[in-house]
Amino acid sequence: MASISALERARTHAPWSAAAWRNTTFVVSGVPLQLAVLLPFWAPYRYWWVSVIMALLLAHPLTRAHRERFWAMLGVEIPSLPRKDRYGPGRRGTVRWLRSWTTWRVLLYHLLVGPLIAAGGLATLWAWAAGAAMAALPTFAWALPDSSSVSLNSHDITVAIICAGGVLLLVAAPWLASGVTRLDTRAGLALLGPSRAEELERKVEDLAEKRASVVDAADLERRRIERDLHDGAQQRLVSLAMNLGLARETLTGVPAEAMQVIVEAHEEAKEALTELRDLIRGLHPAVLEDRGLDAALSGVAARVPLPVRLRVDVPERASSTVEAVAYFVVSEALTNVVKHAQATKVEIAVDRIGDLLRVTVTDDGIGGAVPSDGGGSGGTGLAGLARRVQSVDGTFRITSPAGGPTTITVELPCAL
Repeated sequence: MASISALERARTHAPWSAAAWRNTTFVVSGVPLQLAVLLPFWAPYRYWWVSVIMALLLAHPLTRAHRERFWAMLGVEIPSLPRKDRYGPGRRGTVRWLRSWTTWRVLLYHLLVGPLIAAGGLATLWAWAAGAAMAALPTFAWALPDSSSVSLNSHDITVAIICAGGVLLLVAAPWLASGVTRLDTRAGLALLGPSRAEELERKVEDLAEKRASVVDAADLERRRIERDLHDGAQQRLVSLAMNLGLARETLTGVPAEAMQVIVEAHEEAKEALTELRDLIRGLHPAVLEDRGLDAALSGVAARVPLPVRLRVDVPERASSTVEAVAYFVVSEALTNVVKHAQATKVEIAVDRIGDLLRVTVTDDGIGGAVPSDGGGSGGTGLAGLARRVQSVDGTFRITSPAGGPTTITVELPCAL
């Protein structure tokens, strides 16, 4: 395997190989870009501050040009750096940008590493040019004057040595180009792209955006299903229940057994209609989208067989996704209170404080509620609430000492 690897490397580094010419083109094309940032420093010493400003101004376009060069010739993608406006506007933003490690990493590449790599590119170009000229010496030595040490009339050993040296340079040139390419690639990835911390931050932001889009898509799909059920299956069940009720009231002379079937079918249709309405309300209540949290939560509170004190202070509506999460938090919390808390009253407060929507549900029950993923006194309802809140980067807190009271506090970011 080692011999095969060595043969493969020798083949890819042959002077006539595509890899050799690709690497050579890459390193030579970078020489003007790597030396361009040094042009301002050719100014007189007393204008050094002008040179520094020009270098800073050239750093961004040169970085972009290098990034395009890496991608076009090597297929290596260097992620873009954070925009300058990310550091803030005005003088303070500029100072933060100048003090950031990212800016100094870019300048380190352009002012120190770049010229060294440019020297390697020039050496590669010289190796190809000198090697080709020296290897081809016998083809044009006849045109040199007789006094020249390398003319055809001179000693053949001198011509042979020079020709052999040219061949060695042609053999070494691809290896030199490959080494400079690897060095430039590593330096570019380390200095021209975002740092490890910035890359992780960017990935976190991308994941947060993708999660938010998934949550929005799920909420949109629930609303679509709610509309389809409301306009389709529910209307059919309403029509069926009305027809059965009409038959139940108007038909006469029907055998008792047949009438009993009609009565049972009518009752089943009404129960199915009630269950379907509860299902639709659980998917996405239409009143929430039409009239907001106050009206939607008032309807939920009215259906609870306990005294519920509701206060909603939301001057500006949040996004539909956040409102849906708040609605389901209150609805599920009330369901848990009715089933497990043995409470006599419930208080619900919904307030918008800046960019936060705070929901508080308090009952005077027996307490002891603990979120869990299965089993235990907490059941899975509270854990499901916590996951629903976390899906929009919200916070979920519950205080439920033994003997009560139990308080659920949820904070949801409105800027979604």
